[in-house]
Amino acid sequence: MRSLHVLLTLIVLSFGSTNTNADSFRNVEIATSQPALQPVMIQGPMPIEAEFFASLLKDVRIEKAGQATFYLGRLNGYPIVVAQTGKGLENTAAATAVGIERYHPMAIINQGTSGGHDPTLHVGDIVLGKRSVNASNFKTPFRDKGQGSAPLDWLPMDLLASAGSAGEGDSAKDAERIRYYLADSELLAIANAVKASYQRGKVVEGTIASGNFWNNELDRIAWLHDNFGTSTEEMETAAAAQIAHSYGVPFLGVRVLSNNLTNGGHYDPSTAKDCQQFVQRVIEQLIKQNKR
Repeated sequence: MRSLHVLLTLIVLSFGSTNTNADSFRNVEIATSQPALQPVMIQGPMPIEAEFFASLLKDVRIEKAGQATFYLGRLNGYPIVVAQTGKGLENTAAATAVGIERYHPMAIINQGTSGGHDPTLHVGDIVLGKRSVNASNFKTPFRDKGQGSAPLDWLPMDLLASAGSAGEGDSAKDAERIRYYLADSELLAIANAVKASYQRGKVVEGTIASGNFWNNELDRIAWLHDNFGTSTEEMETAAAAQIAHSYGVPFLGVRVLSNNLTNGGHYDPSTAKDCQQFVQRVIEQLIKQNKR
């Protein structure tokens, strides 16, 4: 019995000694890795619509693709991509697709200058694109040789209504409609939440029209305003919205009026910086919400 007692004592001491040695070893504890933050992409077509925001970033590096220049950096410690897309629907669509594929943004804000369609809006006012529309997609009714052209009779054409022809055949009738791209509700709410900070003019929700045209015909502007509900026009937002929607990336268009022919508002390029400063406040608010 005494031998058994001695054996048990040795076993207990042995285990105790093992635990003591383990506790005395140096060690390191590795925390679960955190996923990398997804950047926000800010788009502007021309240098005056992108370079100010790019100047706000820290630790900037520059990459290029096609007509686009991408400024990668941080604002308040958060990753931002500023994309100078180049003007027009095609450049914007290409830059948006490249930007999404390369940088995987959690949201896209397309911003810049525009020409007013709404007589109640003035130079310096900002339109938050509750929706955007490609206002250059049209089908013309038949008119014989010598009968001229009647742009106010043109029909809207939704190229994405079906995989078939939008102009002829059974699928064409379904394409005679306007396609609007809606803003992401959270981004729109954040932009509205900071609008009181904007001093240059008022900030309103509206419809941003895009197309590779520059309208100086007041009757044409009024027709688009009456039939499409357009607040302002430019050449990029709807293209970016279409690509962002196809990739499932939250999107918002923000446009400042740099001129408005409907009420005599003359072109003022300084509004481009005003718009970027407003978008800066939107992004700062978005960053705060993401850090909660």
